[in-house]
Amino acid sequence: MNTFISKLKSRNAILYWFGLVCLIGGVVCTGLTVVTTRQVLGINEFIKPTKFFVSIWLFCWTMAWYTGLLSQRRKVLIYSWIVVSMMTLEMVIITGQAALGKLSHFNVSSPVDGILFGVMGIAITILTSWTGYIDYLFFKRKPLTEDESGYLWGIRLGMLLFVIFAFEGFLMATRLSHTVGAADGGAGLPVINWSTRYGDLRVAHFFGMHALQIIPLFGHYVTHRPRPVILVAVFYFLLVTFFLIQALAGKPVLANLVN
Repeated sequence: MNTFISKLKSRNAILYWFGLVCLIGGVVCTGLTVVTTRQVLGINEFIKPTKFFVSIWLFCWTMAWYTGLLSQRRKVLIYSWIVVSMMTLEMVIITGQAALGKLSHFNVSSPVDGILFGVMGIAITILTSWTGYIDYLFFKRKPLTEDESGYLWGIRLGMLLFVIFAFEGFLMATRLSHTVGAADGGAGLPVINWSTRYGDLRVAHFFGMHALQIIPLFGHYVTHRPRPVILVAVFYFLLVTFFLIQALAGKPVLANLVN
């Protein structure tokens, strides 16, 4: 573990340290769920910040690992500070609104809330667009060895799927909700709170964005050949698209799979 941390820090110290701060933030918010009782949409007000802190921690450490493979260090530096600034803005708003017992996403109930929601949209657009640019740099990069080919294609396609399904968030933003067929806040799965009765656009959003970790891991540990990685990425894309279509049809995809 110490070797991994040292290597991660050497690859991208900025994203390593910011990711660590987000991990600590997630732990703090987890503690706050124990000592607070106020709820937002039927769950403790600090559950959402906890999930976002943990998600950003994982994203930062993943991108810290990947960007260490790029030779364009100045562009990686710019990207790293964009991640830090945009995600700091995002988490200040999410945590601040939670502490006030308010929604952060889809909240246009007052001019101030609407502005904060709009700022979050701008921040995530900048971050996702720059992540797409980093992916472009990986498409330009040639594998250093034959064994690296599958892993490199995993990074390329995992990041591409991340960008595609991150932008799916705009579908939720235009609807001002993530539930299809009912209002947000109904019965949901533990912790993640995905609807068990209606369609939930967060399912495809979640699985699509975590292609960022899943596809490269397949390319690194399962096969070193590009073709299987590409086939898995295509299958993964179709599966997540199925989740999206089912959600738009008002069907609780994961609940159906479990049952």
